[in-house]
Amino acid sequence: MIKYINNELHIEKVSFSSIAEKYGTAAYVYSKNQIINNLHAYQKALKPADGLICFACKTNSNGQILKLLAKHGAGADTVSGGEIFRALRAGFDPSKIVFAGVGKTAEEIEYALKAKILMFNVESFEELEVINKIAGRLKVKAKIAFRINPNVDPDTHSYIVTGKKGTKFGIPYEEAFEAYLIASKMKNIIPVSIHTHIGSQITDVAPFKLAAKKIKKLADDIENAGIKLEYINCGGGLGIDYSGEDPAPKPKRLMDEIFSIFGKGKKFIFEPGRSIIGNAGHLLAKVIYRKISGDKNFLITDAAMNDLIRPTLYEAYHDIVPVKKTNAKKVKTDVVGPICESGDFMGKDRMLPVLDQGELLLVKCAGAYGAAMSSEYNSRPLLPEILVDGNKAALIRKRATYESLLLNEI
Repeated sequence: MIKYINNELHIEKVSFSSIAEKYGTAAYVYSKNQIINNLHAYQKALKPADGLICFACKTNSNGQILKLLAKHGAGADTVSGGEIFRALRAGFDPSKIVFAGVGKTAEEIEYALKAKILMFNVESFEELEVINKIAGRLKVKAKIAFRINPNVDPDTHSYIVTGKKGTKFGIPYEEAFEAYLIASKMKNIIPVSIHTHIGSQITDVAPFKLAAKKIKKLADDIENAGIKLEYINCGGGLGIDYSGEDPAPKPKRLMDEIFSIFGKGKKFIFEPGRSIIGNAGHLLAKVIYRKISGDKNFLITDAAMNDLIRPTLYEAYHDIVPVKKTNAKKVKTDVVGPICESGDFMGKDRMLPVLDQGELLLVKCAGAYGAAMSSEYNSRPLLPEILVDGNKAALIRKRATYESLLLNEI
């Protein structure tokens, strides 16, 4: 929901220039209605079946955004005790919270059990034993799914492949049936689901279909052994179009394919994150300096890799556009930050108009893994977050200060 109006870039009905004037730069800016629309697309696609759309909190865990999603009926996919805490504080029903992650601590497991979350996505036999032991001590039953590694290559960046043999995630496919037999005999464990997650930023449904077919065969074998599975958890992973040239599948297309494989009579869980929040949020930055070095043009901005690490970490592409339309000549430009690292960049070799000092740029689709992965590297205070609804903009996280850098130091 961003567009140029009278040559000024707007988000919904608010200009980015007015946001910069009021809240300063750099800043994360989100469209409330884009978030809602993205969630509703998943919920509508799920209607032929039954189940939950659990937002992957790791993509963006701002409290107001979580409250918005909870209000509109989402569940929460969490990967830490802290995310469970945030989800509960934001108003998520505990019975809509799933707890994933390859390294859940005993303290986190106990916290989740006391909170009465829906289930754990279990990733190892040792984890299963710990959950069983803690549940026994608390005199409760723990509902679980095993996260199954189906050995499917989703053709995405190697750092975000999670369902291929040799990654740290999940139970190997060949050991999964035995895992369910073991879990079914444990006193404090109730297997209720089967889970798989093959990776992130996937823009082709074929890997999802292949994984679903393998999981369907396994689920049938498990149920034939007398273990009832209430849910099929298909994970997240749908990508978004970062460049404007790589359209991703819609939720309906993905779910239609999945439903055709599993048929009727099952509840489904999907765990989207990026495809709900990614294109709803953007990073607003200002040009501090311009320079030419070695025949290369540089725009040095007040946003840096500590604010958006995806380009540095994954060599990820984010479209970058000027906030004010201009007829200035376009030149090949590197958009970089002020951090003392050569890897500190938002984009390389981009054709951008020649801009003056103080002019604004927008790094698009930074809603997922922007603020969530930001840090105070180089002692740079964390950025503010602004949520736009129609013609109104509201601060949902304050800009940190130098004093806040010292908040937890002794």
